Amino acid sequence: MNRTLLWSEKQQILFYYPNFQFDPWQWKWHAINETLAEDAREVDAIEALKLLQPRLRKVPIAVIGPREATEEEYQYACQLGKAMAEAGLQLLCGGKNGVMEAVAKGHLEAGGMPIGLIPETEWTQANPYISIPIATGIGKSRNVIIAQACPVLIAIGGGYGTMSEMAFGLHFDKLILTLGNAPVLPGAVACSDIDDIVSCTAAYLLRCDHPK
Repeated sequence: MNRTLLWSEKQQILFYYPNFQFDPWQWKWHAINETLAEDAREVDAIEALKLLQPRLRKVPIAVIGPREATEEEYQYACQLGKAMAEAGLQLLCGGKNGVMEAVAKGHLEAGGMPIGLIPETEWTQANPYISIPIATGIGKSRNVIIAQACPVLIAIGGGYGTMSEMAFGLHFDKLILTLGNAPVLPGAVACSDIDDIVSCTAAYLLRCDHPK
Protein backbone atom coordinates (compact mmCIF):
# COMPACT_ATOMS: atom_id res chain seq x y z
CA MET A 1 0.00 0.00 0.00
CA ASN A 2 1.32 3.46 -0.87
CA ARG A 3 1.52 6.20 1.72
CA THR A 4 -2.04 7.40 2.12
CA LEU A 5 -4.66 8.69 4.57
CA LEU A 6 -6.66 6.01 6.37
CA TRP A 7 -9.63 6.41 8.72
CA SER A 8 -10.70 4.01 11.45
CA GLU A 9 -14.37 4.47 12.28
CA LYS A 10 -14.05 2.20 15.29
CA GLN A 11 -11.14 4.11 16.80
CA GLN A 12 -12.13 7.52 15.37
CA ILE A 13 -8.50 8.03 14.35
CA LEU A 14 -6.86 9.31 11.17
CA PHE A 15 -3.73 7.46 10.10
CA TYR A 16 -1.08 8.18 7.51
CA TYR A 17 0.08 4.80 6.31
CA PRO A 18 2.18 3.14 7.51
CA ASN A 19 3.19 4.69 10.83
CA PHE A 20 1.60 8.05 11.70
CA GLN A 21 -1.48 9.02 13.71
CA PHE A 22 -3.07 12.48 13.57
CA ASP A 23 -3.73 14.64 16.66
CA PRO A 24 -6.78 16.77 15.70
CA TRP A 25 -6.29 19.30 18.50
CA GLN A 26 -2.61 20.00 17.87
CA TRP A 27 -2.83 19.41 14.09
CA LYS A 28 0.23 17.17 14.30
CA TRP A 29 1.19 13.69 13.17
CA HIS A 30 2.76 11.32 15.70
CA ALA A 31 4.75 8.21 14.88
CA ILE A 32 3.19 4.96 16.08
CA ASN A 33 4.35 1.38 16.34
CA GLU A 34 1.07 -0.49 16.74
CA THR A 35 -0.78 -2.25 13.94
CA LEU A 36 -3.44 -0.30 12.06
CA ALA A 37 -7.07 -0.98 12.90
CA GLU A 38 -8.70 -3.65 10.76
CA ASP A 39 -11.48 -1.28 9.68
CA ALA A 40 -9.07 1.43 8.44
CA ARG A 41 -10.15 2.65 4.99
CA GLU A 42 -8.63 5.09 2.54
CA VAL A 43 -9.98 8.67 2.57
CA ASP A 44 -9.01 11.89 0.82
CA ALA A 45 -8.02 15.05 2.69
CA ILE A 46 -11.46 16.67 2.49
CA GLU A 47 -13.26 13.61 3.83
CA ALA A 48 -10.63 13.34 6.56
CA LEU A 49 -11.37 16.89 7.74
CA LYS A 50 -15.10 16.17 7.82
CA LEU A 51 -14.60 12.98 9.85
CA LEU A 52 -12.32 14.78 12.32
CA GLN A 53 -14.76 17.66 12.94
CA PRO A 54 -16.06 16.65 16.39
CA ARG A 55 -12.54 16.86 17.85
CA LEU A 56 -10.80 19.16 15.39
CA ARG A 57 -9.45 22.49 16.61
CA LYS A 58 -10.66 25.35 14.42
CA VAL A 59 -7.83 26.96 12.46
CA PRO A 60 -8.83 30.09 10.48
CA ILE A 61 -8.57 30.16 6.70
CA ALA A 62 -8.58 33.62 5.08
CA VAL A 63 -10.52 34.61 1.99
CA ILE A 64 -9.50 37.96 0.54
CA GLY A 65 -10.72 40.05 -2.36
CA PRO A 66 -12.18 43.39 -3.42
CA ARG A 67 -14.93 45.31 -1.66
CA GLU A 68 -16.46 46.02 -5.04
CA ALA A 69 -16.72 42.53 -6.49
CA THR A 70 -17.98 41.65 -9.94
CA GLU A 71 -21.00 39.37 -10.19
CA GLU A 72 -18.70 36.48 -11.10
CA GLU A 73 -16.39 37.15 -8.14
CA TYR A 74 -19.38 37.42 -5.80
CA GLN A 75 -20.76 34.07 -6.95
CA TYR A 76 -17.34 32.41 -6.75
CA ALA A 77 -16.90 33.69 -3.20
CA CYS A 78 -20.36 32.57 -2.12
CA GLN A 79 -19.75 29.08 -3.51
CA LEU A 80 -16.35 28.96 -1.83
CA GLY A 81 -17.82 29.92 1.53
CA LYS A 82 -20.37 27.13 1.22
CA ALA A 83 -17.71 24.58 0.27
CA MET A 84 -15.50 25.66 3.17
CA ALA A 85 -18.31 25.26 5.69
CA GLU A 86 -19.22 21.85 4.31
CA ALA A 87 -15.59 20.76 4.67
CA GLY A 88 -15.43 22.10 8.22
CA LEU A 89 -13.01 24.92 7.40
CA GLN A 90 -13.18 28.00 9.61
CA LEU A 91 -13.51 31.23 7.64
CA LEU A 92 -11.76 34.48 8.57
CA CYS A 93 -12.22 37.51 6.34
CA GLY A 94 -12.16 41.29 6.45
CA GLY A 95 -15.85 41.38 7.33
CA LYS A 96 -16.90 44.08 4.88
CA ASN A 97 -18.55 44.11 1.44
CA GLY A 98 -17.90 42.44 -1.92
CA VAL A 99 -15.95 39.19 -1.79
CA MET A 100 -15.88 39.35 2.01
CA GLU A 101 -19.67 39.57 2.21
CA ALA A 102 -20.21 36.84 -0.38
CA VAL A 103 -17.89 34.30 1.21
CA ALA A 104 -19.39 34.97 4.65
CA LYS A 105 -22.90 34.56 3.22
CA GLY A 106 -22.08 31.19 1.68
CA HIS A 107 -20.30 30.03 4.83
CA LEU A 108 -23.07 31.09 7.21
CA GLU A 109 -25.89 29.64 5.11
CA ALA A 110 -24.06 26.29 4.99
CA GLY A 111 -23.82 26.13 8.78
CA GLY A 112 -20.47 27.85 9.34
CA MET A 113 -19.58 30.65 11.78
CA PRO A 114 -17.64 33.21 9.73
CA ILE A 115 -15.29 35.51 11.60
CA GLY A 116 -14.87 39.09 10.40
CA LEU A 117 -11.84 41.17 11.34
CA ILE A 118 -13.12 44.64 10.53
CA PRO A 119 -11.08 47.85 10.34
CA GLU A 120 -13.55 50.03 12.26
CA THR A 121 -13.99 50.53 16.00
CA GLU A 122 -17.59 49.24 16.12
CA TRP A 123 -18.52 45.62 15.49
CA THR A 124 -21.81 46.77 13.98
CA GLN A 125 -19.89 47.86 10.87
CA ALA A 126 -19.46 44.22 9.82
CA ASN A 127 -21.56 42.81 7.00
CA PRO A 128 -24.76 40.99 8.09
CA TYR A 129 -23.35 37.51 7.46
CA ILE A 130 -20.51 37.69 9.98
CA SER A 131 -21.18 35.49 13.01
CA ILE A 132 -18.21 36.71 15.03
CA PRO A 133 -17.36 40.36 14.28
CA ILE A 134 -14.08 41.63 15.72
CA ALA A 135 -13.67 45.42 15.61
CA THR A 136 -9.96 46.18 15.44
CA GLY A 137 -9.98 49.96 15.08
CA ILE A 138 -6.69 49.76 13.18
CA GLY A 139 -7.91 50.38 9.65
CA LYS A 140 -6.14 48.61 6.80
CA SER A 141 -3.44 47.40 9.16
CA ARG A 142 -5.83 44.59 10.03
CA ASN A 143 -4.79 43.03 6.71
CA VAL A 144 -1.44 42.17 8.28
CA ILE A 145 -3.19 40.38 11.14
CA ILE A 146 -5.31 38.37 8.70
CA ALA A 147 -2.20 37.35 6.77
CA GLN A 148 -0.34 36.36 9.93
CA ALA A 149 -3.25 34.54 11.59
CA CYS A 150 -4.11 32.13 8.78
CA PRO A 151 -1.99 29.29 7.39
CA VAL A 152 -3.83 29.59 4.06
CA LEU A 153 -5.04 32.72 2.23
CA ILE A 154 -7.43 32.38 -0.71
CA ALA A 155 -7.67 35.32 -3.12
CA ILE A 156 -10.66 35.86 -5.41
CA GLY A 157 -10.22 38.81 -7.75
CA GLY A 158 -8.86 42.03 -6.35
CA GLY A 159 -6.41 44.81 -7.04
CA TYR A 160 -3.63 46.45 -5.07
CA GLY A 161 -5.30 45.87 -1.70
CA THR A 162 -5.65 42.14 -2.32
CA MET A 163 -2.15 42.04 -3.76
CA SER A 164 -0.74 43.58 -0.58
CA GLU A 165 -2.50 40.96 1.56
CA MET A 166 -1.11 38.22 -0.67
CA ALA A 167 2.37 39.72 -0.35
CA PHE A 168 2.09 39.79 3.44
CA GLY A 169 1.01 36.15 3.38
CA LEU A 170 3.97 35.16 1.23
CA HIS A 171 6.27 37.13 3.53
CA PHE A 172 4.90 35.13 6.47
CA ASP A 173 5.41 31.84 4.57
CA LYS A 174 1.70 31.13 4.22
CA LEU A 175 0.09 29.18 1.38
CA ILE A 176 -1.55 31.59 -1.09
CA LEU A 177 -4.21 30.15 -3.39
CA THR A 178 -5.87 32.17 -6.14
CA LEU A 179 -9.02 31.83 -8.18
CA GLY A 180 -10.26 33.64 -11.26
CA ASN A 181 -8.56 36.94 -12.03
CA ALA A 182 -6.77 37.35 -8.71
CA PRO A 183 -3.40 39.12 -8.86
CA VAL A 184 -0.50 36.98 -10.07
CA LEU A 185 2.44 36.88 -7.67
CA PRO A 186 5.46 34.56 -7.62
CA GLY A 187 4.80 31.89 -5.01
CA ALA A 188 1.00 32.04 -5.22
CA VAL A 189 -0.74 28.90 -6.49
CA ALA A 190 -3.45 29.34 -9.14
CA CYS A 191 -6.35 26.91 -8.70
CA SER A 192 -8.78 25.80 -11.39
CA ASP A 193 -12.03 25.82 -9.42
CA ILE A 194 -13.65 25.69 -5.96
CA ASP A 195 -13.03 21.96 -5.54
CA ASP A 196 -9.35 22.47 -6.31
CA ILE A 197 -9.14 25.27 -3.73
CA VAL A 198 -10.70 23.17 -0.96
CA SER A 199 -8.66 20.08 -1.85
CA CYS A 200 -5.39 22.05 -1.81
CA THR A 201 -6.31 23.66 1.50
CA ALA A 202 -7.23 20.37 3.16
CA ALA A 203 -4.10 18.59 1.92
CA TYR A 204 -1.89 21.47 3.07
CA LEU A 205 -3.45 21.61 6.54
CA LEU A 206 -3.06 17.87 7.01
CA ARG A 207 0.48 18.00 5.60
CA CYS A 208 -0.28 15.01 3.43
CA ASP A 209 3.01 15.38 1.59
CA HIS A 210 5.21 15.41 4.67
CA PRO A 211 3.74 14.37 8.05
CA LYS A 212 6.05 14.71 10.98
